[in-house]
Amino acid sequence: MRFATLTRQPDDPLLRIIGQHAADPRARKIDLGVGVFRDEEGRTPVMTAVKAAETRLLSEQSSKSYLGPEGDTGFVRALAKLVVGDAVASDRVVGLQTPGGTGALRLAAELMARAGVARIWIGSPSWANHAPLFRQAGVEPAMIPCFDLGTQTFDLDGFLTGLNAADSGDAVLLHGCCHNPIGIDPNAAGWSVIASHIAERGLLPVVDLAYQGLGDGFDEDAAGARTILSTVPEALLAYSCDKNFGLYRERTGALFAITPDRDSGATVFSNLLGLARANWSMPPDHGAAIVRIILEDEALTAQWRDELETMRRRLESLRAALAAGGRIGAIDLGAVAHGKGMFATLPLSPAQVEWLRDRHAIYMAGSGRINIAGFNLAAIATFHDALRDMVANAVV
Repeated sequence: MRFATLTRQPDDPLLRIIGQHAADPRARKIDLGVGVFRDEEGRTPVMTAVKAAETRLLSEQSSKSYLGPEGDTGFVRALAKLVVGDAVASDRVVGLQTPGGTGALRLAAELMARAGVARIWIGSPSWANHAPLFRQAGVEPAMIPCFDLGTQTFDLDGFLTGLNAADSGDAVLLHGCCHNPIGIDPNAAGWSVIASHIAERGLLPVVDLAYQGLGDGFDEDAAGARTILSTVPEALLAYSCDKNFGLYRERTGALFAITPDRDSGATVFSNLLGLARANWSMPPDHGAAIVRIILEDEALTAQWRDELETMRRRLESLRAALAAGGRIGAIDLGAVAHGKGMFATLPLSPAQVEWLRDRHAIYMAGSGRINIAGFNLAAIATFHDALRDMVANAVV
C-alpha cells in the first residue's frame, strides 16, 4: 500500500480561482486570475496568422511521424534568429523544442542539476511555479526580495546586494521582459549592470522569456536578454510561444543554451537530448509547425507582427486606464503605469482580495496579482468603484 504513504497536496490557488469564477452566477463578475490575453469582449481569439498557417499545415503535412527529441528544427532555428539575433555567434547557440516554456524551464533545471548547479537565485516575488519547478529538479531556489509594490518599482541595488551572497557557479533567474507577476523590468542601464555583475561573480543566467512583443515591442523586449547573453560565456534561455502566438493549449516552447564554443555546445546539446528523451521523449509538434510556417513566410510574419502589436497596444491602453484611477486609499494605481505586459501586483492583503471577490465578484490571486488583459474598459471602472467601496468600508 505505497499510495497510503502519500499526503494530500493543496489545490493550486490559481486553478481554484478559475473554478470559483466559473461557478459564480453574478453577471458582472471579473476574472483577473488566469494569465491569458483577452479582447474587449472577453475572448481569447486565435490569431489570423495562426489560422492561416494551421490551414496550410493541415493541407500540406504529409506525415505524423516522430521528429525526434529535438523537435521541429526549423522552428528552433527560426526562433533563435528572432530571440538571440546577433547577440552571440550562431555556433555558440544550441536549442531544442520543448512542451511550452515550463517544459523549457524544467529541462534547464535538470541540465543544471546534472552540471552540479546547486542553487538558483530568484528575484521575489516571481512566477509561483518557478521555485517549486527548480526545487523538484534538485536545484534549490534562494529568493531575493527586490520589488516595492507601493511604488511599483524594481530595487536594482537590493537585487545586486542579494546576488553578492551567491557562490560562483550558482545560477540566477531573470525575467526577460514583462515580469510575471509584477510587470516591472530593469531599464537598459540596469540590464547592463546586472549582466556585468553576473559575469564578474561567475553566475549562470537563466532567462525566462515568455512575453516577447507584449511590452515595449518585439525587438525592444529582447534587448535585456541579448545584453545578458552577449556578456557571459554560458547561459540558458527558456522561451514560450503561448502568449505572443496565442498557442496556449498547444504548449509550444524552446530551450536555448549559450555555450563557450562549438565543441562545448555539442556536449550540452547531447545532454539536453538525453534529458528530453527521458522526460517527454518527443515534443508535440503542431504548435511548433505553426510558428515555423509563420516565421518562414514574410507575409505571415508581417501579419503576425501586426496582430501582436495590436495586442500590445491593447494592454498598454488598459494599463493606462487602470492607472487613471489614481490614489484610492493606500493604493496608488497611478504607479501601475510604470509597468508593462499582462501583469501587475497591487498592494492588497489576502483579506481585501477575499472581500473584493465576495462583495464585487472580482477574482484575483491572493497576492494581489492581476491579469490586466482580464479587464475591459467597463470592468476597469467597476474595479475602481470596488476599491473605493473597500476603502470606505475600512477593509484591511
